[in-house]
Amino acid sequence: MLKNFSAIFLAVIALTFAVTSTTTPAAAADDMKSWQREVIKAVAKNQRYPRSAIAREIEGRAKVRLVVAADGSITSHEIVEETGESVLDQEIPKLVEKLNPLPALPAGKNELSFILPLNWSLN
Repeated sequence: MLKNFSAIFLAVIALTFAVTSTTTPAAAADDMKSWQREVIKAVAKNQRYPRSAIAREIEGRAKVRLVVAADGSITSHEIVEETGESVLDQEIPKLVEKLNPLPALPAGKNELSFILPLNWSLN
């Protein structure tokens, strides 16, 4: 039934920096890309596809705004766009709880706010 659970994150993650970095732009970009990859791995590892949604062939996309402190702790989250399917929407707070804390932010970043796209799809 579930052939392949896919999650698309990297292409759509929009990052908004709350502070500027004291490192060189190239080094900061490399550090941030590495951090993004770690976040993507964490989401892929922790995102769950509810069995009831699989059985009913429910798919959906959502967007969550996360605010992350320098140590990686998620200080707040807001569901910006729900899937419209309660069985999937109920998984979002559970996922945020499992993700907390994320990896520490790259050096020079005190806080980061970004939109995390989530995708539940049956392929």
